[in-house]
Amino acid sequence: MVQQIALIGFGEAGATFARAAGWGGAARAYDVRPERSAPAAELGVQFCPSAAAALAGADLVLSLVTADAALAVARDCAPLIAAGALWCDMNSVSPDTKRAAAAAITAAGGRYVDVAVLAPVDPARLNVPLLLAGDAADAAAVALAAAGFVRISVVGAEIGRASAIKLIRSVMVKGIEALTAEMMLASNRAGVGEAVLASLDASERHESWFVRAAYNLDRMAQHGERRAAEMEHCASTLDALGVAPLMTRATVERQRAAAGTIIPSPPPPA
Repeated sequence: MVQQIALIGFGEAGATFARAAGWGGAARAYDVRPERSAPAAELGVQFCPSAAAALAGADLVLSLVTADAALAVARDCAPLIAAGALWCDMNSVSPDTKRAAAAAITAAGGRYVDVAVLAPVDPARLNVPLLLAGDAADAAAVALAAAGFVRISVVGAEIGRASAIKLIRSVMVKGIEALTAEMMLASNRAGVGEAVLASLDASERHESWFVRAAYNLDRMAQHGERRAAEMEHCASTLDALGVAPLMTRATVERQRAAAGTIIPSPPPPA
């Protein structure tokens, strides 16, 4: 356990971590929503009236605010942090935003760490995978492990690298969710939902993403034009069913753009 933890933002993530780790009085929290003092009190976490009070003397700071507030919070808190304090920015923001936040924290004498949280904190709690990047990533890995986190990976010294991994990964993860919604809206309208899902089950490939990515890119390079034409008909089908083909039309464009284009994909690790 580190000597003192400051939680800037005490929503679901902060409360979940504090409960799972049993930080109690070793943690202080600040949140712009005063009603969040109640769950803090339940957990024995001191809820402070200001960010300055929460940050005073803290060795480890977890920034757990909304994405649109992350940069402003870093800039506002920078003059308030203790010299050498680790500022772990766990917010889902772009690499450029993290680099701007890092500049503010570093200029004030703090140590900034780009942290990507790769899964929902509930139910993962302290088992949630964390990617760390920045000059202070190794030190933060030790501090976070002492605080109770167990799945910590340092991915480099460059601020923004961890967030780039997370956000680019989200293109696939959140994209699949959106594609699923578009597919099910259409299949339900057409009355073929069960058959569509059964067909997908029958053709599902269980392979490493290294293999799948290379295969998909190769098929698009060779057959992108033909596949784009097929997807045009998919879009027309959805239109006829009254389902806006938002993802499907984008697929038409991406398939057509990839035709004849070699997009590199790294080989599987040895």
